[in-house]
Amino acid sequence: MGDWTEKYRPKSLDDIVGNERAIIELRRWANSWRSGPPKKRAVILSGKPGTGKTSCAHALANDFNWTAIELNTSDARNAAKIKSVATFGAINETFTDSGAYMSHKDGGRKLIILDEADNLYERIKGSSSGLTDLSDRGGKKAIIDTIRFTNQPIILIVNDYYGLIKGSGDVLREMCQLIRFYDPYPSMVIALLKKICLKEGINVDLKVLQTIANRCKGDIRSAVVDLQTVCLDRKQVDSKSLNVLGYRDREKDIFSALREVFKTRNVKSIRDSLSHLDADPKQVILWINENLPKEYIDFNDLANGYDALSKSDIFLGRTGRTQNYSLWSYACDIMNGGVALAKTHTYPNDKYNFPNWLREKKQMRGNLEVRELILYKLSSFTHISNKKCNYTVFNHFVNMFRNNTDFAVTMKQRLDLSETEIGYILGKSHKHKLNEILNPKEVITQEIEVEEKKEEIVEEKKENLQQSLFDF
Repeated sequence: MGDWTEKYRPKSLDDIVGNERAIIELRRWANSWRSGPPKKRAVILSGKPGTGKTSCAHALANDFNWTAIELNTSDARNAAKIKSVATFGAINETFTDSGAYMSHKDGGRKLIILDEADNLYERIKGSSSGLTDLSDRGGKKAIIDTIRFTNQPIILIVNDYYGLIKGSGDVLREMCQLIRFYDPYPSMVIALLKKICLKEGINVDLKVLQTIANRCKGDIRSAVVDLQTVCLDRKQVDSKSLNVLGYRDREKDIFSALREVFKTRNVKSIRDSLSHLDADPKQVILWINENLPKEYIDFNDLANGYDALSKSDIFLGRTGRTQNYSLWSYACDIMNGGVALAKTHTYPNDKYNFPNWLREKKQMRGNLEVRELILYKLSSFTHISNKKCNYTVFNHFVNMFRNNTDFAVTMKQRLDLSETEIGYILGKSHKHKLNEILNPKEVITQEIEVEEKKEEIVEEKKENLQQSLFDF
């Protein structure tokens, strides 16, 4: 059966699921290399695991016929190794697969890919030189030096952008272009899973695909793994097959952590529990803030709990301003231990809610991404800047799109608008026109059929009338 994550890894940027704006930015950066090294000689692809960052890097190399040189955490990535592989590769010219020399002036380039670059560590002062090959010591400085004089494009892939730029990595802010990757919409994941099922000749219940897409929380890789698991040695898959999966609920840990904070006063136990929690303290504080008034009914307990949260928020703010992440430990202890010790009663509540602020932000971010992508396409079409397009053209375009179906169908083709983008332009008030714009031929055919049916009814009534007159 093979590994489906590798078998169906995108070969081209056109095959990537979601993150359309990121792909446009990445392709634009790659095109800027056609006339020599651009101002930003490296890009940082930042986002959650499984959102397609590494796949995008390799797909870009395929699309531009570049030779990919990758260093990941399984390789030695200390200063010496990076200089011998990445730095020399970035300076020197490249060769084709057949061994022929190809100058960068003729389009021959190498793409240097450093995966999990946020796991490069600083060299500790006074440390001995007898470090193991896998220590990554000095690797960050070597990467910075490489980017400064590279003749070849470089991609740094990170899950934690701030983990990369902290310390000596701060200079990478100015040297590199940041491209962020976000969770794809569940509908996009479902479309990918359907395509895989079709190619594998397996009939899978739509509810199974929907469940897998919702459980993966934007992690495309885990969705494909789950699909392969339920399809193993089957040609027909129904909802009962989901029992073979261990439920991958990434919010389960946060609910357990909340129970520790709200139900106990054992600070050591709480610290141990939250040390294994894969969540940013800035998100944990939102969870506690959302559920604190639902848990602490006593006003004094509630006031003391919020007092602890406010002090923790001060430390989190200082962390952001100073990039001193050692302050996180103080923030976490005050946030979790402080809230736990604030209560003087035990409370019966055991239901916790997802933070409204995060839910609204996610929805707003999704809408903002769609709007920015439409603006980019529209500004490119009209040959004006995004800013000018936003203030002078966009509202008129939306108004015409909503009120002139022929115009909407034409612009859908010319701008290559997706269903999501068309839905955003139409809004709730004109959503009923979506199918008419997406499938104009089908709508016209239906209208013709209706007209033909009307004509048939009229002709039939005429014949009946004539027959009645004749009988009379």
